[in-house]
Amino acid sequence: MAKGRVKMRDHNAESFLHWRRALVSFIGILVLMGILFANLYHLQVNEHKAYQTRSNDNRIKVVPIAPTRGLVYDRNGVLLAENRPIYSLEIIPEQTADLDDTLDRLTVLLELDEEAKERFLTEAKRQRRSTPVPLASRLTEKQVALFSINQHKFPGANIEAYLKRFYPYRDTLTHALGYMAKINDKDVERLREENKLANYAATRDIGKLGVERYYEDLLHGQAGYQEVEVNNRGRVIRTLKYQPPIAGSDIYLNIDIRLQARAQQLLAGKRGAIVLMRPKDGQVLAIMSSPSYDPNLFVHGISGPDYRGLLNNPDRPLINRASQGVYAPASTVKPMLAVMGLNEGAITARTRFFGGPYFQIPNTTRKFRDWRRWGHGWMDVYRAIEISADTFFYDLAYRTGIDTMNEYMSHFGFGQYSGIDLHEETSAIMPSRNWKQARHRQPWYQGDTISVGIGQGYWTTTPLQLARATSILVDHGETVHPRLLRGIASENGVLDMPVSKGEPIRILQDSYWKVALDGMYRVINGREGTARRAFAGTPYKAGGKSGTAQVFSLAENQQYNHASTKEHLRDNALFVAFAPFDDPQVVISVVLENAGGGSSNAAPIARAMLDAYLLPEPDPIDEISPDE
Repeated sequence: MAKGRVKMRDHNAESFLHWRRALVSFIGILVLMGILFANLYHLQVNEHKAYQTRSNDNRIKVVPIAPTRGLVYDRNGVLLAENRPIYSLEIIPEQTADLDDTLDRLTVLLELDEEAKERFLTEAKRQRRSTPVPLASRLTEKQVALFSINQHKFPGANIEAYLKRFYPYRDTLTHALGYMAKINDKDVERLREENKLANYAATRDIGKLGVERYYEDLLHGQAGYQEVEVNNRGRVIRTLKYQPPIAGSDIYLNIDIRLQARAQQLLAGKRGAIVLMRPKDGQVLAIMSSPSYDPNLFVHGISGPDYRGLLNNPDRPLINRASQGVYAPASTVKPMLAVMGLNEGAITARTRFFGGPYFQIPNTTRKFRDWRRWGHGWMDVYRAIEISADTFFYDLAYRTGIDTMNEYMSHFGFGQYSGIDLHEETSAIMPSRNWKQARHRQPWYQGDTISVGIGQGYWTTTPLQLARATSILVDHGETVHPRLLRGIASENGVLDMPVSKGEPIRILQDSYWKVALDGMYRVINGREGTARRAFAGTPYKAGGKSGTAQVFSLAENQQYNHASTKEHLRDNALFVAFAPFDDPQVVISVVLENAGGGSSNAAPIARAMLDAYLLPEPDPIDEISPDE
């Protein structure tokens, strides 16, 4: 067998192959090194600030600081809303190994109710696990001491001191002042939409109603912060930077707490409202809704039973009757209607009208009865206002029509927001043809007009609107918006707020205003005046107008009997007044629900309030002492 040939190795080819491989490897190494160095450059140069920030975020923590809320005073400097220190037990969930066990043991140790645990768990779900969540606030000295002794058993739990709102006059000012309560999801969403959420990072409470809500931005202030260095366990090592918060502004209200307390006394045990204001500048001196409630219940979180008790109370204490309660204005608007009639030429100061027991629209059979069964006989506009003759104003309404009435009464502010610095207000109803068509899908009938002519039917108003309309009347058409805020505290004293005016009412002759006001003078001082008994013996002269508003409609021949009518169906009592007559300094509106006649029930209250304002020394009220 022949041997095979041995092939000679090509050293040159092998050398070239080795060289190519080495070159490719070298280029690969260079490329990889280039990528490495490029990445290092990107991380250490281009992204230096970003990674430094992330590093600082692990080492440096920004802690927001809540500002101190501004205080609220009355017009004389009496403190109405203050901040008081409280101690709160807080837990950071992520620092607690067994949260349920910790809650159970703390509940037993501090004798907390089960609702505290439920509220904690609900709030913890809304927050990050690194955020402290309060378990109990308003801890007593005994509870603070018990926890301090046992704090080592509860990692993640601490006691923090806070300032909480306190209202020393409790239910005297609730509907005007409002209250603060815990920020909820709805508040968070609203603050986010308004780009204000960052300013509330350290704030737990927010104004919910009244002045507290309306002037939230003014009272809250500007949050501060501090940058602190922390270790890997989150403990603060040192403070790097401190930016102090800017406290909220202190504000002064037009309310006089003495007059407000007097209004509360007069409404004790009744459902109703009182509004006392100055006609020249719209300053609200007292605005009381009864019944009321203690706003301090909401500051620390109202309990379920307490809230249900308020919500289900048939007297509806949560409603601000002064600005949200709607009532038929009844005869209180007859002086305004008289001005309308004079300006439209429907009547004159000398017009004579015979008032029988009822009024009938021509060619109809329906009878619109007067409050006096046998009528009032011959009268002019002065006597019609004095004795509150319905038939006179039935006839006036028939001859002017709903369109004219709607136009004039809208100028007096009926059916519109008053402009007061409260969010809790309704516009009530100044009816018109379009309104009825939109609301009831029915045309307007002449009979509707007749009822509106004495402030009944579809017409509704609020006590605040009545006070404003009366102020427009006594100020001869000059309109101002009611105002609770008097001024803001500054380094130079109290910075007073300017008067907020509206478009004035212009009429043909200024004497028309005097006709209506003279009629109101006779209501109180005249021989037949409906309120002459309530104002007998006053050392000052005043003008006023009573009103008795039906809550339900009577049949044509049905007679109203107060005693036999169920309490919630009885007439509402109303009264508006101003004093002194020659230079009105104050106007008042009073509404009492289901109280009966306005002249016998509401007028004495109006007189007592005017006495308190004009005669503070001869008619002192009980000493006012806020709760400590």
